[in-house]
Amino acid sequence: MSCHRCPAGPTVPSSASSSRKNSPRGNTPEGRAYTERVQEVKQTLDVSNDVAAELATIGDGVLDALRDRLEITILLRGNRLTISGDDIHVAEARAVVDELVELVETGQEIGPATVDAVLNAIDQAENVQDVFGDVVWRHRGKQITPKTVTQKQYVDAIRNCTVTFGIGPAGTGKTYLAMALAVAALQDRQVARVILTRPAVEAGERLGFLPGDMLAKVDPYLRPLFDALYDMLDADRLNTYMERGTIEVAPLAFMRGRTLNDSFIILDEAQNTSPEQMQMFLTRLGFGSKVVVTGDVTQVDLPREQASGLIQVQDILSSIDGIAFIRFGHEDVVRHKLVQRIVEAYKLHAEETGTARRK
Repeated sequence: MSCHRCPAGPTVPSSASSSRKNSPRGNTPEGRAYTERVQEVKQTLDVSNDVAAELATIGDGVLDALRDRLEITILLRGNRLTISGDDIHVAEARAVVDELVELVETGQEIGPATVDAVLNAIDQAENVQDVFGDVVWRHRGKQITPKTVTQKQYVDAIRNCTVTFGIGPAGTGKTYLAMALAVAALQDRQVARVILTRPAVEAGERLGFLPGDMLAKVDPYLRPLFDALYDMLDADRLNTYMERGTIEVAPLAFMRGRTLNDSFIILDEAQNTSPEQMQMFLTRLGFGSKVVVTGDVTQVDLPREQASGLIQVQDILSSIDGIAFIRFGHEDVVRHKLVQRIVEAYKLHAEETGTARRK
């Protein structure tokens, strides 16, 4: 694939769920005209115990999401699910429910956010099972898979491109998915080591004055990366990898002067790099290596007069083959639904007040 032509993120409006709600119809497989007369209908289907348990989990959160997004009445009594409302919305709800049922039957956990992700995939004419069924990593019965169309594009880009940039708000899975792919590549012996790095901007990258050995110095800045690793690997195995240098977690300043061959390298929080640091990092790339750079250009902690390397690099490298830029939006946030609204509210505020940095 031509990596610089990778999709830049979803093309549907960021308010896809709300626009659907205000429309006289959703996007139905039949594609019927707005002017058709709607009829009140009811559909029932029997589901397995596992599906019923998932639909009813978190205080009926999945069912509430279906009611809210599609303006239908949906009830679960034992193993019988009843959907009622106008025929257009019922047809759309049934299509979503069928996808949710298949996800549960293939071992996926579902929640309210899954409803939005399925609707988003349907809106973009994507195969839902292709998106959610791409298992990146398994650990102790837990499957790590893409949760949105953009996450699937991101996973595909990382697999196919030498350098991939994941740019977007917190909670969109940029770093977590990259780390899962790195661990999988290490397990499959596609690379010999994994290197995770962040700019320790709070200490100005000057770590010498801090107490303790290197690990103690950088721990506060790199703790989120350690947390993710412990979520993907057993503690003993991870500790062995780190003792041998197979997995290395270090601040960006420690990358200078190195050439990294046969490595999967992830630079997190890249919005806090200077242009010089970004260039230094990218030129560490050696033979047989893969680089993933993640960051949120709305959360730059550098001094106002200091340019962000992540913002600048988009203009410099966007047309180079082998490099992909994947851009996430608030609709890709896979944390609590309220986080999506908070992200969007801050984005609108920055645009209205002119306080946003140039992206």
